[in-house]
Amino acid sequence: MINAVSDAYSRRAVEYVERFASFGAVHPSDRHLVATWANGIDGAVIDAGCGPGQWTNFLNEAGVPALGVDLVPEFIAHARDTYPGIPFRTSSLDNLDVDTGTIGGVLAWYSLIHHEPDTIHTPLLEFHRVLSPGGALLIGFFENHAIEKFDHAVVPAYRWPVSDLCDELVAAGFDILETHARTTTGQRPHGAILAIRGDAR
Repeated sequence: MINAVSDAYSRRAVEYVERFASFGAVHPSDRHLVATWANGIDGAVIDAGCGPGQWTNFLNEAGVPALGVDLVPEFIAHARDTYPGIPFRTSSLDNLDVDTGTIGGVLAWYSLIHHEPDTIHTPLLEFHRVLSPGGALLIGFFENHAIEKFDHAVVPAYRWPVSDLCDELVAAGFDILETHARTTTGQRPHGAILAIRGDAR
């Protein structure tokens, strides 16, 4: 599945960058949420599934040192060219190749949407591993009343109820701090969850 997702995005990388590499389509409340979350981070952040790198740059401009990680080489090449001086790395979210307990925050903004319900625990456990105790996680995703697979423009994706994704996070060792859901005319329903690494693991 990982290779299929990477290949699908690689084939449409130019189109994706043209549509989403700026903040023109970003809801103002999302920018505010990410900025507020980042302001409370102690340490470096991983932008997990950074795509063209716009959120990684946003975090760095906010004074938070951030590393952008993505599975798609074309996205990483674009990000390095566009934001020189910011570190970017090609890597799977299932294996971040970062030392355990060394990261202050992980941003996973719509980067888990292609993980199937029976595999989503893998990146969540990896986020838990790399975060320092009390480290912060922010997830953005397509929200729905039930877990539902749908035909995403690039490759099939999943919508999640906030409560079900919270259950997955708790099972991976996180404590839930806040949840958000928004329905906007003409857009898919949006969800966001703020969590911290618990001490149980």
